[in-house]
Parts: sequence; C-alpha cells; structure tokens
Amino acid sequence: QVQLVESGGGLVQAGGSLRLSCVVSGRIFSINVMGWYRQAPGKQRELVASITSGGTTNYADSVKGRFTISRDNAKNTVYLQMSSLKPEDTAVYYCNLLLRTTDYWGQGTQVTVSS
Repeated sequence: QVQLVESGGGLVQAGGSLRLSCVVSGRIFSINVMGWYRQAPGKQRELVASITSGGTTNYADSVKGRFTISRDNAKNTVYLQMSSLKPEDTAVYYCNLLLRTTDYWGQGTQVTVSS
C-alpha cells in the first residue's frame, strides 16, 4: 500500500519561507512523477510544481522563481522550498505521486501566509 505523509506546513508572514516535505512509503516503481498541489478555500485544486524521476520540473506560473521542487529518490522524498511567500499562497498543500496511471495523495498540510 502506497502512503504519502507531508510535513512542514505552518503560519508564516508574507515574504517568509517554508519547506514542505513528503515521504512516500510502500511499493513504488522507479519511474514516476511527484508533485505538489494546493487548494485554497472555495477554489479548485491546482498544480504547484512537479518533478519526474529523472529530475525534469514543471511549475505553475504563479510560483515560478519563488518555489523550488526537488526530490531524493533514495529516500522516496519530495520537497517544496517556498520563498517570498504571499498571502495568496495560503492553501492546503497536497503531495501527489503519479505511478503509471494511478494518483496517490497525501493528507495535506496547511500553509497560511499572513500579510
């Protein structure tokens, strides 16, 4: 059974930084895509950033230049370094693993940015 556990969320002032971590356990294959999504109240869940097992990254335009996604394949862990945070980054952030055609999700971690 695949499980994703996020950590690192919290409350931060605008302009501050946070780092999210997501550890994946269970039987997974080496070729996969890991990513971070977020969902703000009243809005749809949106992709923030993704990274393939080969290291190719993709970012939402709203976070380019401020967020960095990375992964440690040996530890089955994906990170999201968030800098220059804005109040509009406030949301629940979800870790995602795309394994072949199946999506797995973490439970989510709240990020709140105060102005």
